[in-house]
Amino acid sequence: MEQARRESGERSEGAGPDVAPDAHDRRILGIIQSAFPLEPRPYAVIGREVGLSEEEVFARVRRLKANRIIRRLGANFQSSRLGFHSTLCAAKVPEEAVDAFAAELHGHVGVTHNYLRNHAYNVWFTCIGPSREEVCALLDGISRKTGIAILNLPAKRLYKIKVDFQMD
Repeated sequence: MEQARRESGERSEGAGPDVAPDAHDRRILGIIQSAFPLEPRPYAVIGREVGLSEEEVFARVRRLKANRIIRRLGANFQSSRLGFHSTLCAAKVPEEAVDAFAAELHGHVGVTHNYLRNHAYNVWFTCIGPSREEVCALLDGISRKTGIAILNLPAKRLYKIKVDFQMD
């Protein structure tokens, strides 16, 4: 997990000091969290909405990401509607093996993200694949390679909670 923390916490050169988001940043954040324009030049579209140039919007988004205000910028899909299978997973990973286990997880496209928890099952992650069998095979392969058993917790019912942070 230390590797994950380092990767997500790295700053890009020239990012500048941590600065609290201003009114323009908050408007940009409000747009990109739920209504990111699916356009060839999305930052130009956002810029027109907030009164900034495309370049200014893009620079602000880069700064917000470098300062870890934006953790991830990407689409969310309902995997089952696309014919995929996803599952929540948990593992009891000895403290000294957490970094190696996280590095193994990061090596698989089907592992979408992982979390370190203060619990006996201390590493939690989600896994997605074209079928239940392929997901199970991936989890079995990770377990064989790391020697760590993985608890596979597929959802019996889908609960999708959408959270939008009010920026105003």
